[in-house]
Amino acid sequence: MKPPINSSIPPLPRRSHSVSTGLAAHFERLIATGELAAGSRLPAERELAVSLSVSRSSLREAMHELESKHLIDRTPGRGTTVLGPIAGVEELLMMSAGHSEQEHAAELRLIIEPSIAGLAANRATPASILQLRDVLEKSSERLPKADSLRLDVEFHLLLANAAQNPLLATLQTMASEWTSEVRQHSHASREGRRASVRGHQAIFDAVQAHDAAAARQAMEDHLREVRELIATATRKQA
Repeated sequence: MKPPINSSIPPLPRRSHSVSTGLAAHFERLIATGELAAGSRLPAERELAVSLSVSRSSLREAMHELESKHLIDRTPGRGTTVLGPIAGVEELLMMSAGHSEQEHAAELRLIIEPSIAGLAANRATPASILQLRDVLEKSSERLPKADSLRLDVEFHLLLANAAQNPLLATLQTMASEWTSEVRQHSHASREGRRASVRGHQAIFDAVQAHDAAAARQAMEDHLREVRELIATATRKQA
């Protein structure tokens, strides 16, 4: 039995970039944030193009990019389906939930995320750059803690998608979930939210410049600063 078609696709933001780039960025972010759930089907190409007021050629180009990133599956006769986690990942997440020490998860992030940033600098598409920029533009030290943390998680997730390695992206997602509770400490203060934005900006600048070495270093600096902020906040609460 085919899953129902998701016909509630949000409108495409109007920005100064190519239509196909904007479309790819729009859909990739909807998938990354879960607004388009794994297993859901997209409307037919003609219907989707009409609802978004874009040409079918632009839509087809965007869908091709999403397919190359293993975010969707396009099968004749079945349509376009949003892909879920790699086989076995959900079971791994369930097995690991609640059994990973925060410090170990933080060490995992320090090992894998600089590599993710370096790969993203080499492989980021214009759509990936656009998504990361949009998240940065929404980020601010003046945001409430919950909103700041949400955009923090989203930035790292989109960066992992930009690296175009689903295994690394999955590991990053797992580490992010394991550290989500303790990371709230780093967003509880304006200083912490300011540090988050500053770190993300440095990472973005390196990725946009396609400077892998600078991206790796920026990520290492960012994660170390976050760990120090969390440690300080935890000591104050003790």
